[in-house]
Amino acid sequence: QVQLVESGGGSVQAGGSLRLSCVASGSTFTINAMGWYRQAPGKERELVASVTSGGTINYADSVKGRFTISRDNAKNTVYLQMNSLKPEDTAVYYCNAHLVVLVRPYVYWGQGIQVTVSS
Repeated sequence: QVQLVESGGGSVQAGGSLRLSCVASGSTFTINAMGWYRQAPGKERELVASVTSGGTINYADSVKGRFTISRDNAKNTVYLQMNSLKPEDTAVYYCNAHLVVLVRPYVYWGQGIQVTVSS
């Protein structure tokens, strides 16, 4: 069994910054990709940013230039540095990981962490 544990959320004023972290732990696994999604009230879950094991990074247009995703492979951790936050960034943020466990692929989700940006 694999667990994704998120941390770093909270409340901040517009223009502020937050850094989210997500650690994958548990069974022996290989990480193919990790990323962050978010879901605002009344809206569908959307991709924020992702990074593959090969280093390919993808961002939602709405966060380009403001958010930075990074990985520490040795710690099985992915980070999301969020700068110049806007009220529309308010959402529950979910860590996502594409893993291989005993040669089988799995997709795991974290429990979600609240980010609130006030104007």
